[in-house]
Amino acid sequence: MDYGLIGKLEKAKRYAEDRKRFHFDSFTLTFRGDNNDHVVRFNNGVFRCDCEFFITHRRCSHTMALEILLKDMITVSEAA
Repeated sequence: MDYGLIGKLEKAKRYAEDRKRFHFDSFTLTFRGDNNDHVVRFNNGVFRCDCEFFITHRRCSHTMALEILLKDMITVSEAA
């Protein structure tokens, strides 16, 4: 058994519990909605979603769900 690796795993678990250690600058993901999958992008504080609602409102349930999920790990630009 690698005791060094066990120590690293314990440290990783502590890190994972402290959400403020993480800050996402950009990502792309597939969001599985109730009706369709949607591609959501986040870059430099700005969300983009390929759903119809986002196109007209600049926010949607997909981006708002990610804001809730990633609270303290992203900073959303107010100018977006």
